[in-house]
Amino acid sequence: MNGLHLIGDLSGCRCDPSRLLNGVDFKDHCIEMVHAAGLTVMDATFKQFDDSGFTGTVVLAESHLAIHTWPENNGLTLDVYVCNYSANNSNKAHKLFDAIIDYFLPAEIAKHEIERGEHTLVEPLNDATGFYVKARRQIGEWRTKYQKLSIYDTPQYGKIFRLDDFNMTSEQEEFIYHENLIHPALTILEAPKNVLIIGGGDGGSSEEALKHPSVEQVTMVEIDEDVIKIAKQHFQAVHKGVFDNPRLRVVVDDGIQFLRKTQDKFDLIALDLNDPVGPAAALYSNEFFYLCNQSLKPEGLMTLHIGSPTAHPSRVAEISHRLNQVFQIVRPYTMYIPLYGALWALAVCSNKLDPKVFTADEIDNRIKSRNLQQLQYYNGEAHSGVFALPNYVKEIVTGNIHSTK
Repeated sequence: MNGLHLIGDLSGCRCDPSRLLNGVDFKDHCIEMVHAAGLTVMDATFKQFDDSGFTGTVVLAESHLAIHTWPENNGLTLDVYVCNYSANNSNKAHKLFDAIIDYFLPAEIAKHEIERGEHTLVEPLNDATGFYVKARRQIGEWRTKYQKLSIYDTPQYGKIFRLDDFNMTSEQEEFIYHENLIHPALTILEAPKNVLIIGGGDGGSSEEALKHPSVEQVTMVEIDEDVIKIAKQHFQAVHKGVFDNPRLRVVVDDGIQFLRKTQDKFDLIALDLNDPVGPAAALYSNEFFYLCNQSLKPEGLMTLHIGSPTAHPSRVAEISHRLNQVFQIVRPYTMYIPLYGALWALAVCSNKLDPKVFTADEIDNRIKSRNLQQLQYYNGEAHSGVFALPNYVKEIVTGNIHSTK
């Protein structure tokens, strides 16, 4: 149901102190303000507390108003909600809200406006900052053995795939992450044949890897079979039918257990994982990185995302530190990923090959000779550009911070 919800925390009120104490007087003033705003009172109930403030609700034909005062703190909380089903009452809600503010004269207002009836997908980057994406509707939500999965249709990114209320991929900008996870490593190999992707159940990274004609097999190891099922059904724009490619081998298993059991050696291991919190933290441990290193061919490479240098500098520093304990060459690189709301860092890890020494012309020549198609992000200049780190990122990844935030 469409509507507008206005929420306010008012502090440092400069009105006559009696206004925060006297609920009877405010009830009469409040009803007058409701009428003046053009809204309709159905009922009003106010409770006066002994030697303190008051709490009150006004039931509106359009919805409600609620207020609670704290004279001892010289403040109050205010809640105004109007439904916009039969008419747009938003301006009336603002008029009423502003009239109450004028009545109490707060020095500071913490105000929130919530558009009801639409999905606002809020994602925190850390405890102090985050971002949101507006969605038209929720397509579905599922609880699997491992996590909550949800899909939303959005005007900006098309369908978004979320795991445990965090954005994972979308139809419109998935190429930024998937191309950068795969091509800066796979392109510098002469003739890569065997690729392992741990995670990546949406199929996007597998689709990118299989663009390289020399690749004989991509093994996707995804612990949550339902991620694959839902991706097959809803995210054709991401995987582009890769699950029907005979060169793709899908294994439903835990990535750690798979590496402990496999005898195969890989040209590339791409870790297409959730953030390193909860159960996924084990996939960012030194032990797991050693397992990956042991499963690589001599010139093999590993790629993974290591977090946001702006939102989680300590996390990026700590993972970089661990990687440098395991691999001879660790090259972090960055790009802005819209769906993740920040500058993001990935890393290419190796014991022999350094992706940074390849020139833009060399990369473009390999792209041309391999006839790599439908690259929306990656080219020779982009390859050189992502490895050109700003100074503050260099400081983070060279070990100045080692504690995980």
